[in-house]
Amino acid sequence: MSVRFSKMHSLGNDFVVIDGVRQSFEMTPALAAHVADRHLGVGCDQLLVARPANGAGGEFAFRIFNSDGSESSQCGNGARCFARFLQREGLSDSREIRVATHNTLMTLTLLEDGRVRVDMGAPVFDPDRVPFIARGDGFVHTLPIGSEPREFAVLSMGNPHAVTLVENIDTADVDGIGKVVERHAQFPERTNVGFMRVIDRGRIALRVFERGVGETRACGSGACAAAVAGQQLNWLDGHVVVELPGGRVEVDWAGGHSPVYLTGDAVHVFDGEIEIT
Repeated sequence: MSVRFSKMHSLGNDFVVIDGVRQSFEMTPALAAHVADRHLGVGCDQLLVARPANGAGGEFAFRIFNSDGSESSQCGNGARCFARFLQREGLSDSREIRVATHNTLMTLTLLEDGRVRVDMGAPVFDPDRVPFIARGDGFVHTLPIGSEPREFAVLSMGNPHAVTLVENIDTADVDGIGKVVERHAQFPERTNVGFMRVIDRGRIALRVFERGVGETRACGSGACAAAVAGQQLNWLDGHVVVELPGGRVEVDWAGGHSPVYLTGDAVHVFDGEIEIT
């Protein structure tokens, strides 16, 4: 059968978005990986599927598949594209949309300037809820990476993150360290890995190795995790501009149990159809 889709991106973090409200099909991990394949399918970092809420608490359900077919619980850049997709497809005419992911509810706000603000929820620091097998107290944990231990701030933004400080963002070994930490035994559900350089109290540079994908040009939940980590460690203020390889997003957090807000663009690229079996 043929399924319609939209190709979208936010700061070069690209998505295939599919309307599963008006189209009937079953998305499987194998099918998601096929669609995401840049040689055999459409190609994307993540595949997003809109579904009816069916009592999940939002107006729509929001499924997120990584390019390897694994399912994710959160994607800030994808959420912004998802909001723009719902509006563009006529599925919603609201400026504020509530969507249910695998484990949380998100509020997506379409702003007058064309950007989208996402309520990412409050950060989670409890290791059991990240999940992370901690071998000590505190927010920062030391992991053995090759012959040299490295410190990571560990938290969840709806999905697990490990954030480390680097002096030079351009020469950071994102791929090498990222592959090791993503599948480290202390992260039972794997993790996203952020490499952060603090420029000043309101600005950071960031690269992210995403779980199930590899390094991407931008990562919304990773930007939130890095900004929260920097604020927790008293390196950053409550409003942070995050400079990623694909561009900039803004993160706002009032601390404590307050939600984290992520603001940035969402761009439609093209529409198409793909045959699935």
